[in-house]
Amino acid sequence: MKQIFKPGDKKVYVKTVTEADVAAFHGEVLHRVYSTFALARDFEWSSRLFFLEMKEANEEGVGTFLTIEHKSPARVGEVVEITATVESVRNHELICQIEACCGNRLIAVGKTGQKMLPLEKVNQLFR
Repeated sequence: MKQIFKPGDKKVYVKTVTEADVAAFHGEVLHRVYSTFALARDFEWSSRLFFLEMKEANEEGVGTFLTIEHKSPARVGEVVEITATVESVRNHELICQIEACCGNRLIAVGKTGQKMLPLEKVNQLFR
């Protein structure tokens, strides 16, 4: 794993909320807003942006934890900016603080953990 990032470094993922992101369970739409589970996917992606540059050809990242605190809704069509900030990189684990905003409005905050492992080990784990 390339040690190229330090605490405070940031990556930004910009996302427009779509119908596929709304709060729906088993085909029933509950709310036409950015769901917490869609935020979870995008929080993980925003921190994975670091790993895309950090990983060697024989490595892959796996998630270790995720927290989300939803603060306010983002509606279909609104643009959300998700910022991942490196908190720490230790023992092949990247911890990021995440913040999602729609303009000046805070949508959600959270934290992700991802560990870089040899690709062979990842393949063994998921067989």
